[in-house]
Amino acid sequence: MREFSTVEVLHDPRGFATLWLSREDKNNAFNALMIQELIAALGQLAKDARLRFLLVRGRGRHFSAGADLAWMQQSAQLDFDTNLQDAHQLGELMYALQRLKVPTLAVVQGAAFGGALGLISCCDMAIGAEDAQLCLSEVRIGLAPAVISPFVVKAMGERATRRYALTAERFSGVRARELGLLAEVYPADELDAQAEAWAGNLLLNSPQALRATKDLLQEVDAGQLTPALRQYCENTIARIRVSAEGQEGLHAFLEKRRPAWHTHDSKEPRP
Repeated sequence: MREFSTVEVLHDPRGFATLWLSREDKNNAFNALMIQELIAALGQLAKDARLRFLLVRGRGRHFSAGADLAWMQQSAQLDFDTNLQDAHQLGELMYALQRLKVPTLAVVQGAAFGGALGLISCCDMAIGAEDAQLCLSEVRIGLAPAVISPFVVKAMGERATRRYALTAERFSGVRARELGLLAEVYPADELDAQAEAWAGNLLLNSPQALRATKDLLQEVDAGQLTPALRQYCENTIARIRVSAEGQEGLHAFLEKRRPAWHTHDSKEPRP
């Protein structure tokens, strides 16, 4: 696997990976190289048929402070076409994360500004620290959250996005949970343990069924109840029921045993 300088991909032997933003000295701020490396890392992960799910995290105190100041200074000197290419690259990153075939979970601590909210919104799920600070900060510096806006609106709703994109107010992890951007929040010193608990819970689930369910939900989205959609949904369940993994899951349930995809240290979540 390719080596990177601004991100890390760590594979857990249980079958999942963590994609780390790794510019800790820059608070994991985005620059052109990081965006390129994130796209490349996601491309590699997309080819891994054994991957069960992906965590997206930031090294150090902050998830990501948004755009790197030096990169923004360089962008200010570029012409329209070059800025359009930069925007296209950022868009490629967001769409690559959003369409990854396996479930994705963002784990958010410290600051998450600007484009960082795009990464969080492109993940299927996100958890964070209660005291995390999030901000759609673009208008404060004369810009707009353009590329990330479709994903942010989907994640936390049109009305809330209008407020926070137009005011550039900071809001806490607790508020982000109220808005639906984060699924759950925890005290900062418990976040690592809770991320492990979420991973442990995902490991209880059929790898094939996770991929099939993500495909299904992306197809359904907010679409109309058309005959084609009905057929897609019916075909999905029929196909997975007769698959080897579907049969294993059904037999394990009926025989009151663990299915084959459980790791030895997998534990049922506490009620």
